[in-house]
Amino acid sequence: MGRVDLRLRVWGWLTRRMVSVATMSDADVIALQAKQIPVNPVTNWLFGTVAPEVDVTDRSVPGPAGDLKVRVYRPAAAGAATTAGRPLVVYFHGGGFALGSLDMGNWMCGLVAASVGAVVVSVDYRLAPAHVFPAAVEDCYAALAWAAGSAAELGATGRIGVIGESAGGNLAAVTCLIARDRGGPVISHQALMYPATDMTTGAPTTADPSAPFLSAAEISAYRRLYLGPDGDPANPWASPLLADHSALPPALIQVGEHDPLRDNVVRYAEALRAAGVPVRFTEYVGMPHGFVNFPGLSRAAHQAMAEVCAEQSAALVPPRASVA
Repeated sequence: MGRVDLRLRVWGWLTRRMVSVATMSDADVIALQAKQIPVNPVTNWLFGTVAPEVDVTDRSVPGPAGDLKVRVYRPAAAGAATTAGRPLVVYFHGGGFALGSLDMGNWMCGLVAASVGAVVVSVDYRLAPAHVFPAAVEDCYAALAWAAGSAAELGATGRIGVIGESAGGNLAAVTCLIARDRGGPVISHQALMYPATDMTTGAPTTADPSAPFLSAAEISAYRRLYLGPDGDPANPWASPLLADHSALPPALIQVGEHDPLRDNVVRYAEALRAAGVPVRFTEYVGMPHGFVNFPGLSRAAHQAMAEVCAEQSAALVPPRASVA
C-alpha cells in the first residue's frame, strides 16, 4: 500500500483544524452551509474552474418541495456531436449530504461538457440536517426527470448518464435504482467516485483515524445528520449496497486506496458484477477520500476525470460521432 499523498494529507490536516463536522452542532452545520468559498486565484487553482469553452447557466426547476436550483453546462462550440446525439449528464455533488453547493462541481462538470460533448446538469439538492433523508434523493430524481423531459430545450436528446462523488455518488447510484424501478428515464451509464454505499456500517476498524477529509467520527456525524432520528440506514435508498442490483446501467467506480469508504465501494462493485452489471473499477494508489475534488493538489484528480470522460464518451456518444 502506498503512502497517502503528502499534499493531500497536509491539506486535510489544515481543513480539519479549521472545521470538522464531527465537532459541530446542527446549528453550526446550517451556518456553515450559508458560507461561500471565496473566488480568487488560490481557490481557482485548488478546486479548479469551468473550462473556457463551456457556457454556464443557472436556473430553477420544479422540485418535490419547491423550486430546485440547477446549473447547466453546455459546450460553447457546436461540434460533430449534433443536438440529436448530444448526451445529457446529471451530476450530484458530494459533501456528506450536509455540505457542498453547485460551485463544488464547476471543474468536473465543465470538463465533462468539454471532453464528452455533453450537456451537464448539476443539482443543488436539499441538505441535512434541515432536510433529512429522503429529501436529497427525491430532489435528485426530480432533477433527473426534469432534465430528461427538457432534453430538447437543453440541446441534448442523446443518451443519459449520471455522475456523483462521495454523497453524490450515493445519490447517483440511488437515482439509477429509482429510474429502473419507475420505468425511466433510461440511464445508460453511471460514474461513481468514492460513493457512500452502506449506511449500516461505519469506517472499518483498520481505517486510519486521521485519514484526510473523512475520519470515522465524521462518517458517523454525516450519517446522523442525513438520516435524522427516524431514517432507516438499511433502506436501499440510503444504502444502495443493500438493493436489488439487476438491470442497472454500466458503471465506472473509482476509489482511493486510503479512503475509509474503500471496502464498501469494493463490495458495491462486486455486487453490481454479481448482478450482471458491467463494471470498471479503479483504485487510485496513495489517494484518500475526496481526491478528485482538489485538482490543484491531487496528482490523480486529472487522471480520474480523464477516465470518467473516456468511459462516458464510450457509453453515451453515438458511434462515429466525435466529441464537441
